[in-house]
Amino acid sequence: MGVVTYDYESTSPVAPSRLFKAYTVEAPKVWPTAAPNAVKSIEVEANPSSGSIVKINFVEGLPFQYMKHQIGGHDENNFSYSYDLIEGGPLGDKLEKISYENKFEAAAGGGSICKSSMKFYTVGDNVITEDEIKALIKGSEGVYKPVEAYLLANPESCN
Repeated sequence: MGVVTYDYESTSPVAPSRLFKAYTVEAPKVWPTAAPNAVKSIEVEANPSSGSIVKINFVEGLPFQYMKHQIGGHDENNFSYSYDLIEGGPLGDKLEKISYENKFEAAAGGGSICKSSMKFYTVGDNVITEDEIKALIKGSEGVYKPVEAYLLANPESCN
């Protein structure tokens, strides 16, 4: 098994506290509403807390039917969270899991900077390339960009 680490940064006009809530505790409500062309539903085992399993079900026609995340932790004071993608989605037979650590920080001119660190754990001698990682990030924008647009259009959401 090999491990490839990839760091990624993006910006958003939405405040860090609202993005944090939209991607963690309010995701089961926000994602299917904001991205109905991608997310069918989100099922959470108990409360979304450390160790809980979250299953994201996608609409028909997408490359993946579902993904399961295991929550690592949430820090509401620092707008950071971590989780492992442990089943479904892009894992296939090449990846054992993908670990994510995300943090939303206030941007100087308003909005947020999202800092993500991803670790790709490969199966056996498999290799994941930077181009494959970039394609996975681009694919995830099918959910993230609609969530951002939803928050901009609904300023009362995730406050």
